[in-house]
Amino acid sequence: MTASLRAALYLRVSTARQAEHDVSIPDQRRQGEAYCQSRGYQLVETYVEPGASATNDRRPEFQRMIEAGTLKPAPFDVVVVHSFSRFFRDHFELEFYVRKLARNGVRLVSITQEMGDDPMHVMMRQIMALFDEYQSKENAKHVLRAQKENARQGFWNGARPPIGYRVVEAEQRGAKVKKKLEIDPLHADTVRLIFDLALNGDGRSGPMGVKAIVSHLNRNRIYTREGGRWGIGQLHRVLTRRTYVGEHQFNSRSKSKQKKPESEVVVVAVPPLIDTKVFDAVQEQLQARNPKIVPPRVVSGPTLLTGICYCAQCGGAMTIRTGKSGRYRYYACSIKARQGETGCSGRAIPMETLDTLVATHIEQRLLQPERLQEILASMLDHRQERLERRREHIAELNKRATEADQRLRRLYDAIESGVADITDPALKERIDGLKAIRDQAQADIVRAQSSLATSGEDVVTPAMVTRFADIARKRMRIEGGGYRRDHLRALAQRVEVGAKEIRIIGSKGDLLRTLAAASGGKTAALGVPSLGLKWRKRCPPEDRPNMLHRLTSLSR
Repeated sequence: MTASLRAALYLRVSTARQAEHDVSIPDQRRQGEAYCQSRGYQLVETYVEPGASATNDRRPEFQRMIEAGTLKPAPFDVVVVHSFSRFFRDHFELEFYVRKLARNGVRLVSITQEMGDDPMHVMMRQIMALFDEYQSKENAKHVLRAQKENARQGFWNGARPPIGYRVVEAEQRGAKVKKKLEIDPLHADTVRLIFDLALNGDGRSGPMGVKAIVSHLNRNRIYTREGGRWGIGQLHRVLTRRTYVGEHQFNSRSKSKQKKPESEVVVVAVPPLIDTKVFDAVQEQLQARNPKIVPPRVVSGPTLLTGICYCAQCGGAMTIRTGKSGRYRYYACSIKARQGETGCSGRAIPMETLDTLVATHIEQRLLQPERLQEILASMLDHRQERLERRREHIAELNKRATEADQRLRRLYDAIESGVADITDPALKERIDGLKAIRDQAQADIVRAQSSLATSGEDVVTPAMVTRFADIARKRMRIEGGGYRRDHLRALAQRVEVGAKEIRIIGSKGDLLRTLAAASGGKTAALGVPSLGLKWRKRCPPEDRPNMLHRLTSLSR
C-alpha cells in the first residue's frame, strides 16, 4: 500500500474588501480541505496570506512556504491553491517558483484549474498565467483611473493622511462614503512648530537644519502621531510635502518609488496648514543646505571667499587661479577660464586685494551702530509682529484647553446625576477625545510660552548693537594679518565682482540672528553659518536694504 501524498494549502486574498466580496479565506480553506480529502491527500500545513498582492513575492507566508518546499527532504509533496492566480499573477514568477518546487519533487495543483504534467498542460498553465497577469494589470489600470478621478473631485483615496490631517466623511454617494482631509487640531501645531524651527529657529539660534529639528523635538518630548521618536527622513518628508500648503499630490510615485511625470500627478485641494511663503522659504533653505549642491570643502576650505564669490558678468563662480609658479593668486571667473572670452569677458582680481577690500568695507561701513540699526529696523518690527502672533496663538490654545475641560466637566456632571451611562462606548470615546484635545493644547501652551520667553530675552537694543559692532570689528582680523573666514561669512554670503564695482550681499534676517546669538554669549562673537546659504545672483533696486555695501571705482 502506497503512502498518501502530503499536502500544504496556500490561501490568499489581496485586500479586506476582496475577502468580503471575492473568494474569502474561509471558503478557500473549506474547498481546499474537501479537495485534499477527496484525493486522499494528508493535509500537513496551511499557509494563510490575509492581504497581499500576487504580483510579487514580497509575502511572508509565501516565502515561508517556498522555504519549506525546498528543504531536503520537503515536509509536503504538493501545494494546493484555489487557482493559479492565488499563487502568482505574474507568468514569469509563476513558472520560476513552480520549477523551483518541482526540482525538489513538490508539485503545484489548483482546485479549479486541474492540469497534468505533460507539455500540453504545461503550456495551458502558462497561457492561463498570462491571462491572470493581463487581468491584474487591467484591474490596476481601471482602479488607478477611478482613484485619479476621485482625487480630481477633491476626495481622499484611503491612504493614511500626513501628520496634521485627519480623514472625515464628506458625502454619501449610493453605498459609498466619500471622504476628505481636514486639519487635525491634535497634531497641526506640531507641523507648524517644525516649519517655524526650520525658518526661524527656537528663538536662541538661527534657522535649524533637519538633524537639529529632530534633536529639538525628541529632546522636548514632542513625539510623532504614533508616540514615537522623530527620524531624519520622516521629518524631511514633512518639510517637503506640498500637502501642507493645500496641494496634496496623488499618484506622484510608482510602487517602486520612482517619480512619475507631471502629467500623471493629480493635485488634490486640501485645507492649507502652512503659508506658501513660509513653505517656499523652507525649501530654499533645504536646497541651500544640501551638500550635493554646496560641498563641505567650500565652507571649510582655507580661502576666504571660496563658494561665495561670483562673476557679476555671467553669474559663474570665481575660482582661484595662480600665476608665476604659484607666487600670485587670483579670483578669476571659472566660465572665462574654461571657455575664454567667448564664454565671459569677466575680470580677474588678486586674491589679497579682494579679501582686503571686502573685509575692510564690512568693518568700516557695515559694522557701524547707525548703519546696523538702519538695516535692522524693519526686521525688528517684523520680529515684534511675530511675537504678537505667538501671544495670540497662546490665547487660542488656552481657549481650546478651557473649552475641552469645561465639556469634560459637563460630561462628568451628567454621569454623576445619572443622565449619561458610563458604560456607553460612545461616551468613553468622547471623554478620551476631549482629554486628548485638552492635554495636547496644554502641552502646546508650555512649548509656545517657552519659545515666547526665549524670544523676549533676545530683544535687540541699541547697546547690544554697539557692543556687537565693536566686538565684530576686533575679531574679524587674525593677529599677524588675515581674516576670520567664519566671522566674515556670518555677515556676508555673496560677493559679486564686476568690471567697475563689487557688490557684497547678505541677509538682514541672518544678520539679526547673528547679532542676537553673539549678544547672548552663545558664540565667541559671531554666529557661524551652516552649509551653503542660498542667495540671488543679482540684487534688484527694491532689495537694496538687503545689500551690505557696494565697492566702486575698482582698477583692473
